[in-house]
Amino acid sequence: MRILVIGRGGREHAIVWALKKSPKVEKIFCSPGNAGIAGLAENVDIGEMEFARLVGFAKEQSIDLVVVGPDDPLAAGIVDEFEAASIPVYGPRKNAAEIEGSKIFMKNLLRKYDIPTAKYETFTDYESAKAYLAQQPVPIVIKADGLAAGKGVTVCFTREEADKALEETMVSKSFGAAGDKVVIEEFLEGQEMSILAFVDGNTVRAMSPAQDHKQVFDNDKGPNTGGMGTYSPLPHIDQAIIEDAIENIVKPTARAMVSEGRPFRGVLFAGLMITKDGPKTIEFNARFGDPETQVVLPRLETDLLDIFLASIDGTLADIDMRWSDEAAVCVVLASGGYPGSYPKGFPIDGLDSVNVPGALVFHAGTALKDGRVVTNGGRVLGVVGRGAGIAEARVNAYAAAAGITFEGKQNRTDIAAKALV
Repeated sequence: MRILVIGRGGREHAIVWALKKSPKVEKIFCSPGNAGIAGLAENVDIGEMEFARLVGFAKEQSIDLVVVGPDDPLAAGIVDEFEAASIPVYGPRKNAAEIEGSKIFMKNLLRKYDIPTAKYETFTDYESAKAYLAQQPVPIVIKADGLAAGKGVTVCFTREEADKALEETMVSKSFGAAGDKVVIEEFLEGQEMSILAFVDGNTVRAMSPAQDHKQVFDNDKGPNTGGMGTYSPLPHIDQAIIEDAIENIVKPTARAMVSEGRPFRGVLFAGLMITKDGPKTIEFNARFGDPETQVVLPRLETDLLDIFLASIDGTLADIDMRWSDEAAVCVVLASGGYPGSYPKGFPIDGLDSVNVPGALVFHAGTALKDGRVVTNGGRVLGVVGRGAGIAEARVNAYAAAAGITFEGKQNRTDIAAKALV
């Protein structure tokens, strides 16, 4: 099969890497791709939001399957465009992708179907939101309604932080139009857990769970990012809690989407908090997580292409899905200044000399310049270590990461430490 993967990050590199292992794959294109993906697929200079050009390219190249990675094109209806052109495509349609595209839609869906989540109110008017906020206890969470590259959520621990976050979101428009509407939500305490699931509308097949690290600095300090590292599995979280989340959050949400006339086909990603009252929903995403994908797909033993095709055909229930017992830990190497402004274009050294057994390096924000791989984003690389358990995988990830250098490189040093307490 000839496959087109859309996207340019670490998630797409991991998807291309996994698809490349399938004996059914003849050739992979990636649009626009990055420097790492170029070693596995043919990069195509078409942006993720250039729908007409992407559809035209797929027709010209007789593409058998399109796989959409990022949230923005999904929310804008790229799947509908490919379906209209009779090109098989993996991902949710626009009306289903709204579960990520609008936090207000998502929260109202959960409330309607009595699916566990934090208490909240939604606002379109700044003065009303400000008056409500003044009556709420801190800590509290301010969320921009729309897509904001994983950065539209502010956890506020003081009254001053809350007032500032609301003003920056709704008045200063720090997240652009995504902040025209906001969700003000109760703060949930506990450990976070990510459960990604393959969904074909009715059937939900959960992947092995992962845990992300959102804050930029060690010990969960500093501003939120798109994710500074992940690990899978979660040996310190009871299997009964994981099953609870799948049975009482993920599956009911998929059923709710069918009931709403928005059947979800693709990867449904539940961001959860394990509270003293059990798992509760923080967010839903409509695609593979980044960097969760980088630790989940290396543990998948079933052919990923078979899962994609079964999801499209509505036969996901028939797939024999197998996961490795091996653990995986991903450490994100980021540009200095991220998640704020940061310079680009620094040469990356050490990529060819990573000699840690089982280590994988997924490119997130890289480009080729004068034959050299250079930094081209906030999150530059995801370095994955694998091992018999989290401890071994973690040692391998940090050993591999230590050998890769670029100016301004920053990374957390405590990824997966929670699993070892």
